[in-house]
Amino acid sequence: MDTPVPPRQSEPRPRRRDRHGRGMRGPIAPPQVPLSVTRADAFVDLVYDSRDRLERRWPQLQNVDFIVLEVPGFGTDEVPDADADGEAVPLGRAVPAAGGYRDRIVIYRRPVEIRTKSRDERALLVHEVVVEQVAELLGLSPESVDPRYGQD
Repeated sequence: MDTPVPPRQSEPRPRRRDRHGRGMRGPIAPPQVPLSVTRADAFVDLVYDSRDRLERRWPQLQNVDFIVLEVPGFGTDEVPDADADGEAVPLGRAVPAAGGYRDRIVIYRRPVEIRTKSRDERALLVHEVVVEQVAELLGLSPESVDPRYGQD
C-alpha cells in the first residue's frame, strides 16, 4: 500500500521574468545614444569643442576656465559689467582673473538657444561667441583668434 506523500512546503520560486512574461525592463536607450544626452549637456559639448579647436592655436587657453550658465545675472561667477546696456542680453562674457580665480569665459546657454533653430546654427553661434570672448580676453581681434571667424 501506498504511503501518503507529505505535502511539499511552498517555497518561493526565484523570479526570472516580470509578471506578464515580457522579460526584464531596461533603459529606453543606452547611454551612448544621443537620446540620453540632455540639451544642456549637448550645449556644454559645443562650448568645449570650440575651446578645443582654439586651444590648438592658442595654448594659453589651457589656463582659462570655460563656464556655461543658463542666463546672465544668476550665476556665482557674475561680475557687474559697467559698460553693459540694460536692453541687450549678452551671449557671453570674458572675466579677467581676479580674487583668486583664473581667467573665465562665460557662455549663456538660453540666450544662445533662443537665437538658433537647429543644432548646426547653434554650433556656429556658440563658436562665434567663444571666439569673440577669447579675443576680448586676449586683447585681439576675433579674426586673428580664428581666421574663419564670420565666414560661415
